[in-house]
Amino acid sequence: MEPSYLKTHKDSILHKRIEAALAILENCRLCPRHCEVNRLEGELGFCRTGRQAVISSYSPHFGEEDPLVGREGSGTIFMTHCNLGCVFCQNYEISHLSEGVKVSSSDLAQMMLTLQRRGCHNINFVTPTHMVPQILEALQEAIEGGLKVPLVYNCGGYEEVETLRLLDGIFDIYMPDFKFWDSEVSTRFCSAPDYVEKACAAVKEMHRQVGDLTLDAERIAQRGLLIRHLVMPEGLAGTREVMRFLANEVSKDTYVNVMSQYRPCGEAHNFPELRRPITAGEFRDAVSMAKEEGIHRLDERRLIQLFKWL
Repeated sequence: MEPSYLKTHKDSILHKRIEAALAILENCRLCPRHCEVNRLEGELGFCRTGRQAVISSYSPHFGEEDPLVGREGSGTIFMTHCNLGCVFCQNYEISHLSEGVKVSSSDLAQMMLTLQRRGCHNINFVTPTHMVPQILEALQEAIEGGLKVPLVYNCGGYEEVETLRLLDGIFDIYMPDFKFWDSEVSTRFCSAPDYVEKACAAVKEMHRQVGDLTLDAERIAQRGLLIRHLVMPEGLAGTREVMRFLANEVSKDTYVNVMSQYRPCGEAHNFPELRRPITAGEFRDAVSMAKEEGIHRLDERRLIQLFKWL
């Protein structure tokens, strides 16, 4: 399957999307924070990112979901900073402490091409929300350099639908987290009282663009939606409600990774309910909830390994 962005580029649509995305930076409303700072002039909002992209690292990654990793890995590019800023972030040094370097669009394009040359099945942008214009700029040059693998939008779920519409025909694989169902929880841990509202709208838009996850003959992801849901202590993630939403309002064929790896990181020690990992029982209950609500496409190999370990 040919990545959608090749046709978008051929039809002269990509250039228009770049212009539209850059225009947003002048009074930034890329994400639901709506900081309205002029990032083109170096002003910084919540994400602390100005005109240039900031990258922490890039490499083949073998810890992602099975359909992304395949044999040669997922070509991950870790974008520095974040528009969500969870207090328990497992990449705290990147998202909160600004670990990374500023790069040009040409540098970013070369990163994509290098990962493709190394055999990666896709280019996986981790926390890309606040750098959509920079990614689009780099993509144009990468296409001209021969890029031809799918792009993965690996985000926290806190998205603006208007921004996602600029990515229609660009990203073939969307992989958002769906972190919380309770606005009090999202307010407490990431200062985002509207997280549920925004995540629901974003997931629906992503599914409208790419549909359910499709795999090739070797079970490598080609196109579609993949949801991550991190199980948290004390049921803080609202697993049953999230799975019910996915099954009833998106698709029962939604591919979901129910994740067990929560551990206290970042500022979690400041919150009593976040100071411990989840229990085996909490994880098993979360998987059962997903199945009871009608979600049947789970990242099975991981589940088997985790059940053996737990």
